Order: sequence, then structure tokens, then C-alpha cells
Amino acid sequence: MPNENPNIRRIVNDPALSAAQKARALSLEAENSLEYPTLDEQTRAALEARVICDMYEGHAPYKPRYVLPDYSVVLKNGSEWLELPVPQTLDEAIHTLMIAYHHVPSVTSMPVFIGHLDDLLLPFCSGVSDEKLYQQIKLFWRYLDRVLPDAFMHANIGPTDNRVARTILRVDAELKQIAPNLTLLYDPQISGDEILRLATKNITMCSKPHIANHPVHQQTFDDRGYGIVSCYNALPVCGGSSTLTRINLAKVAERSENSEDFLTNKLPYYVDLNFRLTQARIDYLYNQSGFFDSFMINEGWLDENRFTAMFGIFALAEAVNALQDKSGAKGRYGLSADANAMGYRISQSLEGLVAARPMKYVWRGRAMLHSQAGLSTDTGYTPGVRIPYGTEPDPVAHIQALAPHHRYYASGISEILTLDETVKANPEAVMDLCKGAFSMGLREFTANVGGNDLVRVTGYMVRLSDVEKFNAEHASRTNTTALGAEAADRTQILQRKPRVVANELFAGADQ
Repeated sequence: MPNENPNIRRIVNDPALSAAQKARALSLEAENSLEYPTLDEQTRAALEARVICDMYEGHAPYKPRYVLPDYSVVLKNGSEWLELPVPQTLDEAIHTLMIAYHHVPSVTSMPVFIGHLDDLLLPFCSGVSDEKLYQQIKLFWRYLDRVLPDAFMHANIGPTDNRVARTILRVDAELKQIAPNLTLLYDPQISGDEILRLATKNITMCSKPHIANHPVHQQTFDDRGYGIVSCYNALPVCGGSSTLTRINLAKVAERSENSEDFLTNKLPYYVDLNFRLTQARIDYLYNQSGFFDSFMINEGWLDENRFTAMFGIFALAEAVNALQDKSGAKGRYGLSADANAMGYRISQSLEGLVAARPMKYVWRGRAMLHSQAGLSTDTGYTPGVRIPYGTEPDPVAHIQALAPHHRYYASGISEILTLDETVKANPEAVMDLCKGAFSMGLREFTANVGGNDLVRVTGYMVRLSDVEKFNAEHASRTNTTALGAEAADRTQILQRKPRVVANELFAGADQ
């Protein structure tokens, strides 16, 4: 056929893809056959040069990138559209959630947020034995991984210490699945040390969960609350994020004469262009897609006024190092005070530029700054504000270098500390490291531990054994294994240096 799209034929014939994976790839190819939302000449040129980036979300935004339903609504009211009665038992509540998840879209076509599970399930646990609860959670956890095999799917627990949260931690450590991703919301005034101790012990076994600094996040959001979703993104519950666009700061630095030109001229210019891109995509979603006429809006799972826009940045390390070179300075990002100071100055400038720009159809009328975790194709660029792989200092110096950035990135920022496997004999050290990090202002604490099969890539999980198998067989039942394999090949994610953590590093610290 002379007019046949070769990409469609390639997808259909790809033996490495399952039927479901082919269907998702074909849907994106169909969307990208449409015209892109209208952009002015400068914005389109910057997008084509990938100084700004649309994260390859597709040419016709017909669903928000990240959707965070308030699942308590369907558990309280049932669903007329889905013909679901109000659940009365734990079995019914879990099955109601399982059904609900199938109707929640996202950039991956699977839910990126499955709720604050302990809050959702605790009201149904009266009279349920610990053993029965364990059996139900284990079946539920296995279902999630097998039916929604995407490591961007994310569950939250905490900040209270409760039996559902503890059971989830127990099951997660036993099964060591890539999905769902998991975050404990930790508040020292509410959570207590025991639930944190369980979570940090889990990290030594399976590199999960993330631990979120709940008091810091809570200050950003309103009483309706927030969720940690996908990799580590903090967004309003009952809403989400319409889109995520980003700026490659390294490419902006390349186009700058020096640091002052970067901060005064080039950065504001590309920030403006990225805003134009963001607004064009949001306008299409709200005015043409019809998404906000869905049953999830009508039944109160979602509120169209609670969707924000994520303004992402990445390659800060390469940008700072390039600007250092232009000025003749030798200090490297993450390792020297002058380079780090330049990084903080850039983050502060970005926060001001984003806060000054009003937006239509955006929660509170402003985008939220985001330290973006990278794509598997980001060869030569470090995610967000992280330190380049293989050059990381010891864990304490690592945290000290990056903590000052965290105040600026309200919709998500995370580091991945890579700890030597000797820490398995001393999980208390991980707990102390987490507490120390939060005292310095970190929003999220995340660690990989040497020797674990389950590791974080940029925020999502892969099993190293799955990557090895994928490289041999070029197929996987999970959607994110291919991304992890590509990232390992192209972005050196596995070159992170495992570091030893010892309690003496905290001598004299106020814990």
C-alpha cells in the first residue's frame, strides 16, 4: 500500500509486544497522525530542537497526563455509571477499587494513582483478622502487578501508623514487585518511629517505599489533600496534572554567553516558550477533548478546577557545569560550593519565573515547578537537579548538596541515594539518614540498596533480572521493563556509586 504508515505495520508485526502493548502503541500512533495544537513559530522551533519538550504525550491531548481521583467518593457512594453499589465489606471495597482503576486514564493508559490505600480500606477492616487482611492485601497486590503491569502506578500510605499500612509494607517486601510503586507519607508528629523503621527496613530489602516529608508537602496543598503519583510527583487529589512539559537547561546554557546571559535573557525566553507550549496543550484538553464531561467529573471523583500544570526542568547539572566552563571556573555540580551556589540560583530564578506567569484552566492559576526525572532517551543529560551518575559524593554530602533545591519544586523532586548492601545489616542507619534528610528540607527520601534485584531507575522500579531477560528475549509482560533497559543502555543509570552509610556520619547531628 503506497500510503501505509510503516510505524503501524512495525508495531503490528513486533513479536516482542503483547496484544495489549500493541494496542497502546497503535493508539499513540493514531493520535500522532493528527495535527499538533497550534503553536507560534518560535515555540515550534524550540520544541523541534528539544530545548523545550512535551514529553511525547501525543499530538491531541484527550486525557490529562496524571489523574488523581478521590476514590473515597466511589467507596462512599458507589457509581451509577459503573452500576456499582456502595461496598459494605473489605472484599467489596477492594473489588470496587479494582473496577474503578480500569476506568482511570493517564499518560500510560493505566492509573498512576491508586489512592491512600490505608485511609480507603481501614473503615472496612472492623472484624477482619490480621491473617485475613494479609491474605486480601496479598491477592490485591498480585492483581495490581499482573493486570496493571506498569511501574508508574503508585499507592500511598500514612501518615498514621495503622494495620493496613503495616500489612502493605509486609506484602510489598515479600512479593518484591515492580508495581505498584509505593510512598509512605511520614510526619514525625503523627507517624512515630516504628512505621518509619518498617519502611526503611523495606528499603534495604526491595528499595521501596519512597518516604515523603508530609509536613512539607502538606503546606503546599489545601485541605482536600495531595497524592504522590507516578515516579514521585506531588499533585492535588480529586484533580491531577493536565500536562508535563520541560526545559533542557543544558541546551539553554549552550545558547548562553555566560551565567548572567543565561539568567537574564536565555532562561526567561525559553521559560516563556515552554509556557506557550503548555497552554496550547491545556487549551486543547479543556476546549476540544470532551474529557471534562466524563462520569468521573459528574460523580465527583474529579474536579476540573483541581488540575495543575507541571513545569519541568532537567539537566541542571550539565547546565551548571557548562556555565562554569564559560566562566573558567573548575568546580563541578554537586561537588563544589561555587557550582552548587549557581545551581541554587537557577532553581530560585525558575521558581520566580513560574510563579509570575498566570495560566488558564490551571489549579490556583499557576503552574507548579517540577524536577523532572528524565526519559530513557536522555543520553548525556542528568534527571532534574540530580548529581551526574557515578560522581555522587557520600550520602550525607549528597543530601547536603541537593537539599536547598527542594523548597522550589512543589510538584515533585527526588534524589536516589545508592547505598552499599552492607547497610542491610544496619537498617537503622537508613532511618537516621532519612530523618537527617528531612531535617534539611528534603521533600522525598529514596534509596537503592546494592544487591537488590528491585531497583529504581529515575523513580519507577525495574528488576535487574527482568532487564537481563529483556535484553536476551526483547519482550516483557511489564510496560516499564523496556524503558528501564533502554535507560540502562543510554543514560548510565546503573553507574550510580553505592555508598556506605555509617551512624558516625551523624555524630553531633540533631536527630
